[in-house]
Amino acid sequence: MGEIVRLIPKSELERARLIREARAIYDSIFPASAPDQGTQDDEESVEN
Repeated sequence: MGEIVRLIPKSELERARLIREARAIYDSIFPASAPDQGTQDDEESVEN
């Protein structure tokens, strides 16, 4: 009976939803890669 229920405004829920969608779009465009792979160095050496 000592539980606290937090009411969340619709605007806060909408903001969180939009942030999740934006992150998903960003991740689909710029996928995360390990920084130690050196993909840019490999691409430059192939072009030269």
